[in-house]
Amino acid sequence: MKKKLFIKVCNPFKLLRVISIKDQVIRLTFFTLLFASPNIMAQQVTSPPQTGQQSDIVELLKSDELELISENGVDSRRVTNGIFKHKGALMYSDLAIQNVSTNIIEAYGNVRIVQGDTITVTGDTLHYFGNTRYAIVSGRKAVLKDRKSTLTTRKIEYDMANGIAYYKVPGRTVDIENVLTSNEGTYNTNTKEFRYYKKVKLVNKKYTLTTDTLLYNSVTKWSYFNGPSKIVNKDGTLYSKKGQYNSLTGESVFQTRTTVDNDTYTLTADSLFVEGQKNNGQGKGNVVMVAKKDNTILNGDHGFYRKAEGFSKIYGHAYVRNVVQKDTLYIRADTLYSFENKRDSTRRLVGEKNVYIYKSDFQGKCDSISYNTADSTILFFKKPILWSNQHYQMEGDTISAFLVNNAIHRMLLRSKAFVITEDTLVSQFNQVKGRTINAYFAAESKLKQVLVDGNGESAYYAIDDKEKMIGLNRVECGKMNLLFVDNRVNRIAFITKPDGKLIPPRQIKPAERQLDGFNWRIKDKPTKSQTLWLE
Repeated sequence: MKKKLFIKVCNPFKLLRVISIKDQVIRLTFFTLLFASPNIMAQQVTSPPQTGQQSDIVELLKSDELELISENGVDSRRVTNGIFKHKGALMYSDLAIQNVSTNIIEAYGNVRIVQGDTITVTGDTLHYFGNTRYAIVSGRKAVLKDRKSTLTTRKIEYDMANGIAYYKVPGRTVDIENVLTSNEGTYNTNTKEFRYYKKVKLVNKKYTLTTDTLLYNSVTKWSYFNGPSKIVNKDGTLYSKKGQYNSLTGESVFQTRTTVDNDTYTLTADSLFVEGQKNNGQGKGNVVMVAKKDNTILNGDHGFYRKAEGFSKIYGHAYVRNVVQKDTLYIRADTLYSFENKRDSTRRLVGEKNVYIYKSDFQGKCDSISYNTADSTILFFKKPILWSNQHYQMEGDTISAFLVNNAIHRMLLRSKAFVITEDTLVSQFNQVKGRTINAYFAAESKLKQVLVDGNGESAYYAIDDKEKMIGLNRVECGKMNLLFVDNRVNRIAFITKPDGKLIPPRQIKPAERQLDGFNWRIKDKPTKSQTLWLE
């Protein structure tokens, strides 16, 4: 059996409160109907809750029309242009059906939920579960808005008890700085934290972030992302799988293998920290920095980069690779520094302590090195020693190597300069020493000329036309010019009163074969694997 009671409220501001409806008896409290018809007032009326009490039943504050229905033990209301109140929240709609027994409301048309003075949810339809304070708002456009952000999607599930909103269809969040879209998401209205899932994209005037999963706090402006991610800004592009980014300060922290790429360089590390507005970066773990304009690659365990200064530091198994014309120069050191000259796009590299150098045509060791990519000049300091191919060894207090087309053109040895060439024909060593030595090289880094200036001494083996050793020449002279062919002295010119002698082969004493300070250290010559810290 079905019973209806239809009430038309002419004054929309009159207050209606329905306490309960049981079976076929309708009990109403409607204090604005004191002067209504006797038939209505004849029904039993129950008093409203006492002041200060709060009922779990959703209250109806206002309606233009109210239809009360009792059917099969179920009491409901059909409310037109009504306002409901529950636990401090107000709900508006064009039409609502309230099931009094289950405390559930279905509402349609211009749906609006207002929670306090901060949260507003709007849409076309509403399903509200009063016992759990759970609202489902849907429509062509469902919107949740607070003071700082606006979420727009087609369906919002809002847990009003805990202040958490959910959406499982594509949504868009907008605040004063960001526009964020995703296929799914949640929003905690208390903590102001958003969680976004699947095809997440955050667009800011400073950058654009795309990822799979993102936690964004609209108060702190920190974004925490997980999964393959990309951040694009005016300074370049960043790739990572896990990290956090602050849109206000520009500060970034990335915990997995991360790459920063721009027009100038590419920086990759197992973890990376970027210092806000200055865009300085610090990497840890297998750091690789590629300077694009001069094909220079820095590697190490740790490193950092100061963008404004064009300065980089790499340390811990540090080495640099410079690729020119299909050949590669490797420099290893305990610490490597890179100084970029932005005016002419050149770079100076400095290595400190335990320096190894490896190139296909020469190798070396020293304790400090400076390499200028602009003119391909390498300066070796602190006990430098170099080997060219297998047959030349050069030492001095300092050595300057000048490369042309990535091949050795000249080496300048200053102070205690010593050049040793191995003569494989006689299984002996030709030697030249002096205050300053200029060594010039031909194709394939073959030694062709040695100029000695100051305190010159030489010990070289003379060979006849039949490649038979004539003897050992020992000469002392202030200046000398030696010409080499196939690792042997071909011609020699002595300037300013030379003092020398030719010692026949059978009269050569062991001590006469070596100049003072001779030390053939071919076993110290670094290999490529050693230079790359592989052994």
